[in-house]
Amino acid sequence: MPLSRNSLSTLTLGFALALTTALPVLAQNAPPPPTVTVAKPVVRDVIDSDEFIGRFEAVDQVSVRSRVDGYLDTVHFKDGALVKKGDPLFTIDQRPYISALAQAQSALEVAKTTETYAEAQFKRTQSLTGSGTLSVSTLDDQRRAFLAGQASVVGAQAAVDAAQLNLNYTQITAPQDGRIDRRLISVGNLVNANNTILTSIVSLDPIDFYFDVDERNLLSYSKTARENGANLQEGGGGLEVTVRLTDSNEQPFKGKLDFAENRLDDATGTMRVRARFDNPKFILQPGLFGRVEVAASNTYKGTLVPDEAVGSDQNERVVYVVNADETVTTKPVRLGPKLYGYRVIRSGLKGDETIVVNGLMRIRPGIKVKPEIIQLPPEVKGAEAGQ
Repeated sequence: MPLSRNSLSTLTLGFALALTTALPVLAQNAPPPPTVTVAKPVVRDVIDSDEFIGRFEAVDQVSVRSRVDGYLDTVHFKDGALVKKGDPLFTIDQRPYISALAQAQSALEVAKTTETYAEAQFKRTQSLTGSGTLSVSTLDDQRRAFLAGQASVVGAQAAVDAAQLNLNYTQITAPQDGRIDRRLISVGNLVNANNTILTSIVSLDPIDFYFDVDERNLLSYSKTARENGANLQEGGGGLEVTVRLTDSNEQPFKGKLDFAENRLDDATGTMRVRARFDNPKFILQPGLFGRVEVAASNTYKGTLVPDEAVGSDQNERVVYVVNADETVTTKPVRLGPKLYGYRVIRSGLKGDETIVVNGLMRIRPGIKVKPEIIQLPPEVKGAEAGQ
């Protein structure tokens, strides 16, 4: 049976009354706003940095060879020891060179005796020629003999010097300070002059670090160097660098760029750059790998946030901002390097916003939240980056 108009009115009124009665109940059963941790970003003076992988190399390194042939007679060092310039390292059998020196000295004495006799003859002939007893041609012959005697003495003296030099070369000494390698040849073996490598020595303090820089970063470093009134190729522009070893327990090492090659590599599009580090405790060793951070800008005011405060929205990075009415909105940001334990925000934040730093999984844009305010420290102690 169809309902009358009065019945419909009564039914509508009853439904409205029931809905009005249920609304407070629904409101009481609604979930509370999620609690999130919020804070102001850290604003401080920062310097951008880039990170590269490189390797340490000795400033000076030398392969020790002998300058004379002979059998190895003595080794004077301990494998792997620290040596000073001039320390004895090897001795080649000296007996053949002592004999050669004695023979050269004997020849020198003969030459000196011949010179003395020729000089006396020349003076005697000179006096007799003046009185007309001997001819001038005889005087010329005696002069020639005297001059030849002088030349013979010079030649014999040079032979003595060469023999003495060869004898000195049988004592092989360290050409520089540094750490010596193991001996590469045993006593009794024949050593060929300028050919046989006996050992090697590398310097340790200071020590160099080489790494390759791409074109974009190279242009940035060159600009920073010019702003500092320097040139990247001449002294590295004075840019400061920090190197960390694979051992995380070691503190980072501070140094400066001091050289860049004069052209980019055609195959890789990179340029090799060098930094130099003081190494008084010899912790850094040639051949070690490290991660170097290079200052990529001059000092500027930067906005820093924890990595946990950065979320993703499709293909862009966002930060969740809590407004005055406790509602959440997102702000797209462009990220920079990690410094002082935080992530640098290159653009998107002014630094006076209130951002969500913990609880991102419980929120979405437009909802209300219950903020718990904390204050971020200027630096996260023990952070891996930005020490």
